[in-house]
Amino acid sequence: MFHFKRAGRLKILLWDGSGLVMANKRLKADSFTWPAVGDGAMTLSRTQFEALFAGLDWRRVRPLETPKPAVAE
Repeated sequence: MFHFKRAGRLKILLWDGSGLVMANKRLKADSFTWPAVGDGAMTLSRTQFEALFAGLDWRRVRPLETPKPAVAE
């Protein structure tokens, strides 16, 4: 993931298994909320990444917890 000096622009290179995909996104009114970089890398879950790419605050997004179904006897 690359971001510009202006925090409202984002460029992503993603390996999809068959090749690289490049996505570019720009927010007109807002800016992206960036995660901290540790050891030269950012770590986000899929849900957090989707929120970041949508321009939402990824820190407030949590995956839904679904209860395990009870075993039928």
